[in-house]
Amino acid sequence: MKHKLYSCHICCKEFSHKRNLISHYRTHTNEKPYSCDVCLKQFSEKGNLKIHYRTHTNEKPHSCGVCSKEFSHKSHLNRHCRIHTSIHTIEKSYSCDVCHKQFSRKSFLNRHHRTHTNEKPYSCDVCQKVYSDKDSLNVHYRTHTKEKPYSCDVCHKQFSRKSILNRHHRTHTNEKPYSCDVCQKVYSDKCSLNVHYRTHTNEKPYSCSVCHKEFFRKGNLNRHYRTHTKEKPYSCSVCYKEFSEKSYLNRHNRTHTNENPYSCDVCHKQFSVKGHLKIHYRTHTNEKPYSCGVCSKEFSHKSCLNSHYRTHTNEKPYSCDVCCKDFYDKKHLNRHCRIHTSEKSNSCDVCHKQFSRKDHLKSHYRTHTNEKPYSCDVCHKQFSLKSNLNRHLRTHTNEKPYSCDVCQKEYSDTGSLKVHYRNHTNEKPYTCDVCHKQFSLKITLNQHHRTHTEEMPYSCDVCQEEYSSKLGLNVHYHTHTKEKPYSW
Repeated sequence: MKHKLYSCHICCKEFSHKRNLISHYRTHTNEKPYSCDVCLKQFSEKGNLKIHYRTHTNEKPHSCGVCSKEFSHKSHLNRHCRIHTSIHTIEKSYSCDVCHKQFSRKSFLNRHHRTHTNEKPYSCDVCQKVYSDKDSLNVHYRTHTKEKPYSCDVCHKQFSRKSILNRHHRTHTNEKPYSCDVCQKVYSDKCSLNVHYRTHTNEKPYSCSVCHKEFFRKGNLNRHYRTHTKEKPYSCSVCYKEFSEKSYLNRHNRTHTNENPYSCDVCHKQFSVKGHLKIHYRTHTNEKPYSCGVCSKEFSHKSCLNSHYRTHTNEKPYSCDVCCKDFYDKKHLNRHCRIHTSEKSNSCDVCHKQFSRKDHLKSHYRTHTNEKPYSCDVCHKQFSLKSNLNRHLRTHTNEKPYSCDVCQKEYSDTGSLKVHYRNHTNEKPYTCDVCHKQFSLKITLNQHHRTHTEEMPYSCDVCQEEYSSKLGLNVHYHTHTKEKPYSW
């Protein structure tokens, strides 16, 4: 056994050869005297430069004596050879003296041992981030160099890590080798399986250091953390708008390219966001996967469930900064805000009438086309608005869900309840612009207004006598039919 004559004066590690001590000393000084003349990458040891150079020359000097497979690195050949020498069981001759876990390679044991000591001897010379093993440092370094040495042989997409390439390759083969032993759901990568498994265990190992909210995935925690820091690291190269998530940037970029890569296979409608396609698809399947835990009402969209749930809690987190009116959801707030700005950006291309909301324009357009897409499944009467159909349906069910909080009288629609409520408040919001007389109903104001204009729009089809109101016409009509509908 050789004596270890050379000792490092920093960490006291001993070496039997001076050249080994010199090489080791560079781990402290971070000196890299050997440089690649192709890509200028620097190395602390000449041997590492020599091995790296083979990535440019594609030289593979180490060959397997059994199957003749070639390798650029001797350690890769040794690792490969274990397939032939230990087909069924890979020999694990290196054991951790702390937890007794066994490893097939000494380098694996050394790397594992740092999980106990928390030692991170490898440091990035660009951002000084530290790592416990050299492989992780090399992978990290590619975030600075943008190097992607692994290429897919099907679509030629490039990747910085071999594991990511392997995972990507399964998108072509549709291979899903990882299966959940609880529900048998299959996944293409182990990471996705581990994350899925937490839905059974309800384990949330990642916790926010600010608000202590817990998450299944580290990526979700990182994304959430930006809600505290307001960090937006992703920027649009066209308009320089910034985003907190890369997926938001990708979605935004399509507003410039007008790209709609997601298409419905039923009606072929196209979408720029995959989530929007998924939500749209439920209009065909009528699927409503989100259910209210209070009243069991079902919804096709999670945001609709969240908004609905606030009707039970009476929470109104969205407030108008002009009049301070509160709303259950942001969509209603945005709609309300147009009252203050008088913005009407949606114009009818037939009569040029303008609307503040796109759905109002769509509904209005049916007055030109006479389209009535909503049909009653009881009497088959058709309606141009869904709200009118819902109101009509209550004439069959006799449902009266709206109740006056003063006298408890019930109504089938909110409009009728609102009109009734004026009996208690004595509110008269409609004023005649001629005599300034006030009315609680708009229809009453219209009838009154004819006393000034002397307009008689209702005519008897028997004697052609004219009346200013429909009620007056109906009373007159009884003189022809001899009908006496009112009795003592």
